[in-house]
Amino acid sequence: MRNKVVSAAEAVAIIRSGDTLCNAGFVGNGTPDELLSALAARFVETGEPRDLTLLFAAGQGDGKERGLNRLGHEGLLRRVIGGHWGLIPKVAQLAVAEKIEAYNLPQGCISHLYRDIAAGKAGLLTKVGMHTFVDPRNGGGKVNAITTEDIVTLLTIGDEEWLFYKAMPINIAFIRGTTADESGNITMEREALTLDGLAMAMAAKNSHGFVIAQVERIAETGSLNPRLVKVPGILVDCVVVAEPENHRQTYATAYSPAFAQEVRVPLKTIAPMPLSPRKVIARRAAFELPMNGVVNLGIGMPEGVSAVAAEEKILKYVTLTAEPGVVGGMPASGLDFGAAVNTDAIIEQNQQFDFYDGGGLDLACLGMAECDRRGNVNVSRFGPRLAGAGGFINISQNARRVVFVGTFTAGGLEVAVGDGKLQVLTEGKSRKFVSDVFQVTYSGPYAASIGQPARYVTERCVFDLTAEGLELVEVAPGIDVDRDVLALMDFRPIVRDPKPMDPRLFQDAPMGLEDDLIGLRLEDRISYDADSNTLFLNFEGMTVRTVDDVNAVREAVDRQCTAIGRKVETIVNYDNFTIDEQVLSDYAAMVDYVVGTYYSKISRYTTSAFMRLKLGGALQSRGAAPHIFETQTEAQAFLEGRTE
Repeated sequence: MRNKVVSAAEAVAIIRSGDTLCNAGFVGNGTPDELLSALAARFVETGEPRDLTLLFAAGQGDGKERGLNRLGHEGLLRRVIGGHWGLIPKVAQLAVAEKIEAYNLPQGCISHLYRDIAAGKAGLLTKVGMHTFVDPRNGGGKVNAITTEDIVTLLTIGDEEWLFYKAMPINIAFIRGTTADESGNITMEREALTLDGLAMAMAAKNSHGFVIAQVERIAETGSLNPRLVKVPGILVDCVVVAEPENHRQTYATAYSPAFAQEVRVPLKTIAPMPLSPRKVIARRAAFELPMNGVVNLGIGMPEGVSAVAAEEKILKYVTLTAEPGVVGGMPASGLDFGAAVNTDAIIEQNQQFDFYDGGGLDLACLGMAECDRRGNVNVSRFGPRLAGAGGFINISQNARRVVFVGTFTAGGLEVAVGDGKLQVLTEGKSRKFVSDVFQVTYSGPYAASIGQPARYVTERCVFDLTAEGLELVEVAPGIDVDRDVLALMDFRPIVRDPKPMDPRLFQDAPMGLEDDLIGLRLEDRISYDADSNTLFLNFEGMTVRTVDDVNAVREAVDRQCTAIGRKVETIVNYDNFTIDEQVLSDYAAMVDYVVGTYYSKISRYTTSAFMRLKLGGALQSRGAAPHIFETQTEAQAFLEGRTE
């Protein structure tokens, strides 16, 4: 077996002019800077290779010199197809100046293309990008006038419209790992993410190309645990050991055991955000967090939502995710973005986008640079400034609900926040609510047509998306609607009866959000219909964690039923109800007590098969009637003695 370990210069010497190169990385996570540096050095010294096609999914750079910025030399690149351009201004400038052909495609679609290329497919069929600038009817993702080939086409299958992203052979794949053996088996134990390394390697290998892996150390062949190998040696042609400065865990952090999931971080040690417009916005967005739900937080302004959730002690009730493959825990920010601490799992980027594209997100909280009268949002292009969409289109189009966040104006905005209100001291120079956005990264009309709820949160007001356009629904205390909102918009939104934003958003103290979001007060969950003598217990979304929680339920039922003064028929809604195993027996005993004392008949329902089995078994073990149905209709029919 040959030793695949070579120098960086030897590895990049196999790259020929005109090759197609794909590169791994997410900001600085997993970005192979040793390989990129060697390729750039070869070009500067020799003028070769030239006219490369570069394919990348996530943004890979620090906004200055590192990452793909190293390839920002005229002549080195001919065509670039990328997801997020904002961190690679040197390459972006080549695109804006029409020195290269350039495409901006959704990050998740490029991530999925690697798999399709590996499998020998013609391309990717998806609805992601419909009615945005990626739609061929709106430009097909082309960045400039010299880019003419259509690599995204509109297809009609049956009576449905789809987008087709064309596959292409890959000649070279740059990937990164932690440890390699001499046969090229790659592990990633010290990496913050695994990304698309395996799919990229397969795509290049099955295109008869070369795979070059950057690592930080070499192990003896046969010594690696096969369960830790993320890319098998059969896919790897060359291994390069990087200098430490070119193999940082992230661009902000040389190495953190917490990012490698070696240790868990006490979240109570995380300092709260200072009170500012950014915190006000993050706090208001946090009110939208779905308990027991799955959430994506975008880069920039949305990052503050996780800090607010930690401060308000509600992080344990939601599962935060990030598009490169983070599930659970608390995502990092800034140049650490993409990494996370205290995660439940790290999966591959393309798998994360499978979950996102299929509608797995309960909520997405994303940035908002421009918004127009139709509810369209632009985060990708602003005249000569090319930011790119990244994963924004995949995430925003397919989440069950979306919340966009951003300041109301930009460029020098100064406000005073405190005492439960907000005051504008200096208005921002640039309006963000415009008649028409420069580029449609999110289509408001399309979202409205499919019934996707969308909310737009700023420091001074909140809008909702309706079929007729944006409606002003909340205004901060201290803000004059005409002067501070309507006069600074290029269009007039729908204004009916906006409510005041919660004054707690503007106070320098924790808001007590845990009590608000865990659910309704018990008293509000219990209602009685005297005509039918039926008691309704709405336990949807409620969490029972302690014996005190169990006792609180019993006491609330005691009070209500004592006031009624006779036995009642009862229906209980257990949808999205969760209960700690340690108090399940106590809860069943409480149910046994209230049923025997107050109920003439009881019926329960939940759409969760697991909860039906769990609660039903606990009740049956105590001799209580274990009737738990799947729908409210079935539960009501049982009470009425009907069979449906």
